Amino acid sequence: MKLNSGFITHNDGEDKILVSTGATEFSGLVRSNVTAGFIIACLENETTEDEIVAKMQKKWDVSDELARRDVRKIVGQLKGIGAIDG
Repeated sequence: MKLNSGFITHNDGEDKILVSTGATEFSGLVRSNVTAGFIIACLENETTEDEIVAKMQKKWDVSDELARRDVRKIVGQLKGIGAIDG
């Protein structure tokens, strides 16, 4: 899975902002917290849920269960606005 090319990302200090370029049905921007921003950054390149979870566990002291729950929640929300291909 990967971010849809109809969206661009921008770092705003600690926040990651995801902006629709107008080439998608979603119109607007998504401002994310640190965790969601990390997941979005991972999605800038083709990746899998397992790869994102492993990267989260390497960066933070977090259980597989908690990391996977966060990844599924964020990916689900991003899919809901058409921000993820695959």
